[in-house]
Amino acid sequence: MTPLVPHPPLRDFYGDAGRRERYVRSLFDDTAPWYDTAVAFLSFGSGQWYRRGALTRAGLKSGDRLLDLATGTGVVARAASSITRHIVGADPSIGMLQAGPDALSKVQATSEALPFADASFDFMTIGFALRHFADLDVVFRECRRVLRPGGRILILEITAPESLVARTLLGAYMGAVVPAVITAVTFRPRVGKLMSYYWATTRDCVRPDAIIAALRGAGFDDVRREVSLAIFSEYSARLPPASRAAGRSESAETREATSPGRRESR
Repeated sequence: MTPLVPHPPLRDFYGDAGRRERYVRSLFDDTAPWYDTAVAFLSFGSGQWYRRGALTRAGLKSGDRLLDLATGTGVVARAASSITRHIVGADPSIGMLQAGPDALSKVQATSEALPFADASFDFMTIGFALRHFADLDVVFRECRRVLRPGGRILILEITAPESLVARTLLGAYMGAVVPAVITAVTFRPRVGKLMSYYWATTRDCVRPDAIIAALRGAGFDDVRREVSLAIFSEYSARLPPASRAAGRSESAETREATSPGRRESR
């Protein structure tokens, strides 16, 4: 089966497509201490209030066990912590995990191969990171596997506009202004390169209909996309409920391994 890649190879950044994963992990490891500053420049003011609102709209409740995929420094997890305390953040970048809050339970892992038992979580989030995965079909199948029946997923993304004028303006901001300003503020050209890469992945990312189709193809229903400020996409979906007999219970060992009080890194 042909993998559903989020975007074509970006050869200006890593040359051969086989170098993508190593390049992305290195880029995030190198820029982790300045990541939150970069996000503030990129977000157009969509800070914690936006993320909390999106989580509430998607149905996150107190007591839900949440897995934040590609958690980075935990910006989405921090917003979720005002709603539920049971949060695990997973990310392949050890630098990003180390730069995140100590209170967050952390696991170094790729989203294509999650180290959790089936039906371990009530809710999953992917915050502005879908563009960095290797295969969306594989990731969404893993999401389905570790979610409990009836569990929900929320994906936050920046979507490049269809309009050429709007796309050009957004590209000028994300691809030129933000990298230049963040380089000047941090004195780190590598952080500017990260922001340039963000725009390239946003510009070339698969369109919303492909993301929605991949979620449905992975077995999710009630798939929706809400748009804020013309570019912020909120994809939400639900894993269909199953009968009690068909449901798979989680072991005590898995509950302990993924509890908020335990922090892992590998």
